[in-house]
Amino acid sequence: MLRDGLNRPIQDLRISVTDRCNFRCLYCMPLAEYDWIDRAEILSYEEIERLARIFAGLGVSKIRLTGGEPLVRKNLSDLIGRLAPLPHIRDLCLTTNGALLEEQAGALRKAGLRRINVSLDTLKPDRFRAITQRGDLEPVLRGLDAAKQAGLGPIKINAVIERGVNDDEIIDLVEFSRREGFAMRFIEYMDVGNTNHWRSEKLVSKQEILAAIQKHYGLTELGREQGTAPAVNYRFSDGGGDIGVIASVTEPFCGSCTRARLTADGKLVTCLFSSTGHDLKKPLRGGKTDAEIAAFIESIWTSRQDRYSEERWEALNSSQGYRAEEHRKIEMISLGG
Repeated sequence: MLRDGLNRPIQDLRISVTDRCNFRCLYCMPLAEYDWIDRAEILSYEEIERLARIFAGLGVSKIRLTGGEPLVRKNLSDLIGRLAPLPHIRDLCLTTNGALLEEQAGALRKAGLRRINVSLDTLKPDRFRAITQRGDLEPVLRGLDAAKQAGLGPIKINAVIERGVNDDEIIDLVEFSRREGFAMRFIEYMDVGNTNHWRSEKLVSKQEILAAIQKHYGLTELGREQGTAPAVNYRFSDGGGDIGVIASVTEPFCGSCTRARLTADGKLVTCLFSSTGHDLKKPLRGGKTDAEIAAFIESIWTSRQDRYSEERWEALNSSQGYRAEEHRKIEMISLGG
């Protein structure tokens, strides 16, 4: 199995299919306009399938489609149909904001998608509009219901918790997920991209999130799925499902990170917080063979030394401190989560 410079295997591939999004969430891509990727530079579905097949041959067994918002790309079910049968791929997932899910859930399931993650940071319509800057809550709730009716599962809800924004809704989100049969995932507020004006004071830590939940429910820690998943999972003592917390800031998990990322324009990125990527589109469109592209990917991964979250945590706890604006990163609109 292909391993990096810190002995971490390559197992997961996050594929961004577009940098466009119908929301402008404050913690992700808050500006009205960006330097959008030219459409001619966006990978075609055929090109994504070819690269996914090459990655599978190198050890990748899990693929997650992201964006931007992946459902704004036309005929996404066609790509699902191409990826679902790939050899060695045992898990194909989609992360979405859910706004377009109602009309697409059935086609996605029929094409071979099995499970989804839906970003939902609040259950209050006015707050939802404020966070997303242009979205409405009701279509997302209808999309979640459509996903259930289509047979997608498990359905996971992802909520980024930000102090002074939605930290008063932790229990509301827990109760919603328990009632609807969803798996809840809370995410510490991170300094993704360059535009969300991250400050440590706005961080609600994993321990604070768990303490809020444990005032109402008993929890039993289950750990990380297969030891490498971002979330540490917990089961409700009363049998009412499970939750997870992704604590990239206060409990960094760089040492077990097995995730590679492919941007919408074909750059291989080895860390969520990377400043640069490695161009796979040029050899892909330049006539290189699968073996040559695989060798290029292998050279990148075996040189990988990324441990950004660990370094951030060390800086936050040092006398020098940490300033997010001093660390340039690829924007989330092209990288995905």
